[in-house]
Amino acid sequence: MTTATKWALAVGALALALIVALLPRAQNQPTEPGTDLGPARERAALAACVPEGGADAEDSRAASGGWAEVETLCLGDGSRVVLADALGEGPTLVNVWATWCEPCREELPLLAEYAQRPDAARVVTVQVQSSPEDGLGLLTELGVRLPALHDGEGARGPVREALRVPTGLPASYVVEGGEARLVTNPRLFTSVEEIVDAVDSAEGAR
Repeated sequence: MTTATKWALAVGALALALIVALLPRAQNQPTEPGTDLGPARERAALAACVPEGGADAEDSRAASGGWAEVETLCLGDGSRVVLADALGEGPTLVNVWATWCEPCREELPLLAEYAQRPDAARVVTVQVQSSPEDGLGLLTELGVRLPALHDGEGARGPVREALRVPTGLPASYVVEGGEARLVTNPRLFTSVEEIVDAVDSAEGAR
C-alpha cells in the first residue's frame, strides 16, 4: 500500500467518524429557550399524566417503593409529576420511546388501541432523547393521546435510571407496586393481542 493510499484511508476514516459524531446532535437539538409549546400541547390533547385522585393517593405512593422519589416532566402540560402518581394504582404498562425510533412509531398506535379496551391496564408513555416539541408533533401525527412523560433529551434521565431502561428502544415495562418487569417476549409489540398477553403474563408471574 502506497503512502498516498494510507493517507487517503486515514482522512476518510476521520471524516466518517466526524459525521457519526455529529448525527445525534442534529437529531436531538434541545428545545430553544422560551419556546412556546402551548399550541403544540393543545393540538396533541394528551391525557392527564396523573389519573384522577392519583396525586392524593398516599397509600398508592407508600406501596410504590422508589417510584415516589422519581420526579419528571409531564409532556402534555409541562408540569412536574412524581412517577408514582403517574403510575396510579394497579398494574401499569410503561412504554419508553423516542421520535427517532422507527419501531416506536409503529408501536405507539397499538398501545393507544389497547388502552381503549375496558379490561386494559393503565398505559403511560415516556419520551426520551428527543425534544418535547418533536414528541408532541409525533403524537399529534399518530393521533396518540396517551399520558406521556418527558425524561429529558440526553442519554440519561430519572425515569430511565429508575427502570434501568436498555439502550435499544422501544422498551415496555409492566409496573405494579414497587416492581417493574421488562417485557422481553416480544420486545416490540406488533398486535394488540401481544400487549394483552404480555400484561397478563407479567401479572401472572407475581
